[in-house]
Amino acid sequence: MPGYKLAIDGPAGSGKSTISSLIAKQLGWTHIDTGAMYRAVTLLAIEQGIDLSKESEYVFLETAKIHYDFDKIFINDRDVTEAIRSESVTSNVSLVSSFPYVRRKLVDLQKEAAQNINVVMDGRDIGTVVLPDADLKIFLTANVEERAKRRYKEHIKKGKKAEISQVIEDIVIRDQKDSTRKESPLKKADDAITLDTTDLTIEQVVRQIIELTDKKEN
Repeated sequence: MPGYKLAIDGPAGSGKSTISSLIAKQLGWTHIDTGAMYRAVTLLAIEQGIDLSKESEYVFLETAKIHYDFDKIFINDRDVTEAIRSESVTSNVSLVSSFPYVRRKLVDLQKEAAQNINVVMDGRDIGTVVLPDADLKIFLTANVEERAKRRYKEHIKKGKKAEISQVIEDIVIRDQKDSTRKESPLKKADDAITLDTTDLTIEQVVRQIIELTDKKEN
């Protein structure tokens, strides 16, 4: 796949999407947020009223068109960027993304989207499954308390009610689900570079990753 491939993985609240978007903008590359794609599938499943626990009911993916473009996620050309952040989607996305059928369909879409371009792709299995031959792999992390603070601030900014203790609990549960699922679990690729963002600003992380990208290119 010609073009530079930058894979950024990490748990919930590690800053993957924000940082990946900023890197892509600074470098003039394409950003693909795979987590948003799984949220879009979850939203569509909820809207269609299927039994979320039955893998066989996700056959709507055979015809649904899901794509991520310019930091917005679309379902059949409908902008669902805000809709995928609802509480119902957040509470069910781990279940939906655990099904092998769902993951295979989206991984195929993600691989195809990354062809022939310079891309920053973030998620939980990019360096291990989607882009195993990526030019540079980064695994972002931060302690649970810091990740919860970031999520809490996001909720407050959007006018949502939130309790920091509940946000911490939600992140711990999400980490456990993501790291123990059978299909493409969250884990660091053997050749990935770990960046702990707990005490770093977004700008510092972006700068460090771009510097690493430059070293790989030269």
